[in-house]
Amino acid sequence: MSILNISAYRFVSLDDLPALRERMLAQCHALDVKGTILLAPEGINLFLAGPREAVDGFMSWLGDDPRFAGMQGKESWSEHVPFKRMRVRLKKEIITLRHPTIRPEGGRAPAVDAATLKRWLDQGRDDEGRDVVLLDTRNAYETDAGMFAQAIDYRIASFTELPSVLAADQSRYAGKTVVSYCTGGIRCEKFALYMQDIGMQRVFQLEGGILKYFEEAGGAHWQGDCFVFDERGAVDKDLNPALLQPLPPQTGEEEMPA
Repeated sequence: MSILNISAYRFVSLDDLPALRERMLAQCHALDVKGTILLAPEGINLFLAGPREAVDGFMSWLGDDPRFAGMQGKESWSEHVPFKRMRVRLKKEIITLRHPTIRPEGGRAPAVDAATLKRWLDQGRDDEGRDVVLLDTRNAYETDAGMFAQAIDYRIASFTELPSVLAADQSRYAGKTVVSYCTGGIRCEKFALYMQDIGMQRVFQLEGGILKYFEEAGGAHWQGDCFVFDERGAVDKDLNPALLQPLPPQTGEEEMPA
């Protein structure tokens, strides 16, 4: 497979969005890279596809801006570019939660890496002996493709629904270690901060999301595939295209594998 797919994000304050959009769009067109980049005052979220040299060229160019230096992406491969065009969109949030007091650029919630989460799931508890609860922060059509065994899936239609459904079920998590997860890390990072904000204890985010977990832990304890927001439909535990299915109707809130 010759097409590199890369997803990456960073929560960082941005105040030159229209000019930044034009520069990024021009650079992507020059390199013939396709995909989607979301820009908002709180940061950047991107998913791009093209030959290795083209994608690396864009990420190198992007890293010349100190705000994006050192961004690490999750990589996977496909036979064809799974996007029809290149879009750079301006939004109010790069992942819509509608809780403006949650500002990840001001500090992250604690994170757990893939190896640590796998060990916790293998032994049935965390390193301090607490029960571990996995919270899937994705939408129902994503969890239908696959999810961690025994994870809590609230069957939401939009990320913005999650705070209210969690509030009605908060007692479930008392005394337990909670790990939020999502496709690439952006949703679980933001929602881990929300859980801390409402007073929940022992909250972690899965570092790099499902895609990084597949890369580093081989998909242990995972059932099915991982939905992605492009024409591949999903990837399997080896990060290869798994399903070729049409995307669901877009809400305008989430168009990225995050």
